[in-house]
Amino acid sequence: MPADHNPVGWFEIPVTDLARAKAFYEAVFGFDDLPVHEMGPLTMAWFPWKQDAIGSPGALCHGEWYQPSEAGTLVYFTAPDIDGCLARAEQNGGKVIQPKKSIGEYGFVGFMEDCEGNRIGLHSRS
Repeated sequence: MPADHNPVGWFEIPVTDLARAKAFYEAVFGFDDLPVHEMGPLTMAWFPWKQDAIGSPGALCHGEWYQPSEAGTLVYFTAPDIDGCLARAEQNGGKVIQPKKSIGEYGFVGFMEDCEGNRIGLHSRS
């Protein structure tokens, strides 16, 4: 299949306590109140998104089939201030897995564990 679009169209981060996870992500990334939606048997808190912008929209998801894990798929958030995000993660019940480090011409990455036990990547160009 030709690459005429970015392959990821949506992501979901599993949570066991949606209110706690919502507060964590709002504090770490400075998001305003993430809107909560009931989607059948799921309850989701949607991250901010812009139609036709670079990147993929996604949500925190609570439901029977969602189990947080440090070993599952790794989602990277664009984080111009990786060090600040990592510090706020620790202040809000998360853990730093790896401090900010260079990945050469591709910028910098850092890794945290969120308050639910998910491994989350952070990426910046500087």
